[in-house]
Order: sequence, then structure tokens, then C-alpha cells
Amino acid sequence: GLIFYDTKVTVMNRVLNATVQRTADHAAPEITLDPLEIVGAGEIRSSENSYFCQAARQLGCVPSSQLCVKLASGGDPTYAFNIRFTGEEVHGTSGSFRHFLWQVCKELQSSSLSLLLLCPSSAVNKNKGKYILTPSPITYAEEQLFHFFGQLLGIAIRADVPLPLDLLPSFWKTLVGEPLDPDVDLQEADILTYNYVKKFENINDETELEALCAEIASQHLATESPDCPNKPCCKFTYLSLTGEEVELCPRGRHIPVGWENKDVYAAAIRSLRMRELQTPECMTAVRAGLGSIIPLQLLTTLTPLEMELRTCGLPYINLEFLKAHTMYQVGLMETDQHIEFFWSALEMFTQEELCKFIKFACNQERIPFTCPCKDGGPDTAHVPPYPMKIAPPDGAAGM
Repeated sequence: GLIFYDTKVTVMNRVLNATVQRTADHAAPEITLDPLEIVGAGEIRSSENSYFCQAARQLGCVPSSQLCVKLASGGDPTYAFNIRFTGEEVHGTSGSFRHFLWQVCKELQSSSLSLLLLCPSSAVNKNKGKYILTPSPITYAEEQLFHFFGQLLGIAIRADVPLPLDLLPSFWKTLVGEPLDPDVDLQEADILTYNYVKKFENINDETELEALCAEIASQHLATESPDCPNKPCCKFTYLSLTGEEVELCPRGRHIPVGWENKDVYAAAIRSLRMRELQTPECMTAVRAGLGSIIPLQLLTTLTPLEMELRTCGLPYINLEFLKAHTMYQVGLMETDQHIEFFWSALEMFTQEELCKFIKFACNQERIPFTCPCKDGGPDTAHVPPYPMKIAPPDGAAGM
């Protein structure tokens, strides 16, 4: 926390360029994606036919060293792999690559893939649209997909293409090895469980406990006490983030919650959620994939927020920064009336509309908010898609 973020990025970029493994005499790996495989696919096969899974299958046999390229810069950047879309003739590789990353982020944050899970707090409009890793035992095939997900994070860092992923801070904390806060992170991810636990922790007497169990019973979360048939009680079970009832201790379904063990019950629920948010099996696979593209030692210098910024950028467009990285081609000046109209129109756009404009202009929704050329570096130091170029219209004069 004592080092400025820009300084960390400078050091990180030097390390990334010093750990390039694919040299100029090696051709870039190429994958072929078929957009028609997604169209009309049934629910069972839709995930297998997603761009994410198509790419994972084809790149699974490519050595990770071939994906470790220098940082993208200039007008003809080097990317980890080239993409060809079946039935589409696209000139150049930058647009296809950036469109691919945008598309897989949409897939990851949809029902077509099960790697990410919408955080429960979003159901009550807290952290709406934020995701976490799906906390469940994983198969070998799912482990490979999480590994590829980690690789994509590293690939995006080397390409300097911010991923439009909306993940909870708990994901970035676990990724960089920072411990989770049992209060803050639980509240961020699952405020309903947080409030449920707090109710048990703040009970002052057995009468309040009985009233709470009655309230829970009205929500079909409790059963009758075996000792007093008309007295509702809770058992040592709770619903996992994936909706399955799990026992909080051995034979938990047969152990009622009483005054003497209510604190143990609350602590067990909190512990369950913390394990689910850390998702050790899934995160190990993600870190292994990330480590095959960038040195994991770099993560020790970054805070969780800085890692998110380096990977996903900012979810809003800074027009002043975009203006500073715009090039006007021959015949145009920044003071031309139609250029001033252009910027005035963009200033009236909402952030959602600006993201759509950026997607139209360069095939990605988010743009880097740092660029080496701001320090007076040569033009080739521009990070793609900078500079934005505005050209005069084609055709006869006056058209």
C-alpha cells in the first residue's frame, strides 16, 4: 500500500516483457470459432458450444509458453492467439481478439456456463450483477475450464484488454492471497445469511430464541423440537450457495439448536459461507491457469482492488482521457465545428451509451485508463485501442 499504483504497473510491465516465451520465429496459435454452433443448440450442449468452451478445447493442447507474449502496444499488437470465425472474412486480428474476450465475459456471466454464480445479495439489490466462483466440488473437466479462465485473466493482462467482468471483492482478495473478512465479505456476498447469523448472535435470552425459531418456522426453515412437539426449533443444517441443504456438523440434521449451542450454530453458518467464498478447489485451478501466463509473484505487490483494475479496468468511460488519446487525421483539427459537435454529443451520453459507443468503435466495452504515451513516450507506446483515430469522410468534397 506504500507504492503508487502507476509504479507497480511500470514494474509489472517490465517483468511481463522480460518473461516473454513466444519469440518472433514462432507463429501465433490460431483457433477457429463457429458462431453457428451456439445458435439453436439445446440446453445440454449450449455450454459445450460456447466460445469459451470451443476455445478451451482448442487451446488445451497448446503449450502455455506459446501464449506468453509481450505487452500489446502500437498499431499492430501481438496477442496470445489469433481467431478465425467460420464463414466470416475479417481483416486483421485485433478486432476478432477483443470481440472474443467480450463475448466470453458475457457467457461467463450468463446461464450458459456454470463457473460463476450471481451473489445472493443481488437478490435484494445489494451488489447487483456481481458474481463469485461457483462453490461446489468440481470434476476434472470443470477444473480444466477454471484453469482456462485463469489463463484468460493473464492473457487479458498481457493484451491490456480490460475484461468486462463484475466479480465481488472476495474473488480478488482470494486471488492475491489476502484473507477474507468474516463480517464485511459475508455481508457483501450474502446479506440475508449475514442478517440471519447476526440474529442468533444477538439473542439475549431463551424467550428471544424461541421467538426467532417461530419466525424461521413460518418461513419453513425450522422443524418441531423432539422434546416439545409444539415448540419449533432449528437443526444444524443450512442451505449452501448452490441451494443444497448441508449438515453443519456430523449428524447435523438430528441436532436441534438451543440456548447452549446457538453461538456454535451461528459460527458454523459463517464458516460454511467463508469456505464457499474462498472455493479452494476452484481458486487453485484459476491461480494455476493465471500462473501459466504471468508470474504469480507479481500478485504479492498488488492489492485486491489494484488486481481488479489491472485485469478489468474501470466500468466507466473517462471522456477527458479518451480526448487526450485521440488522433485527428490530415485535414481535421480539434477545433473543427463538427468535431466539437461530436464531443458535445458524447458528453450527453450515459455511461451505458458510452460503453456501446466504445464497443462499436473498437470491439471492447472497457478501455485502459492508463497509457505509457501520457508520459511523453513515442507514439508506438500507445496501448491499444489508443489512439482513437478520427478521419475525414470518404467521397467528394462537400459530401
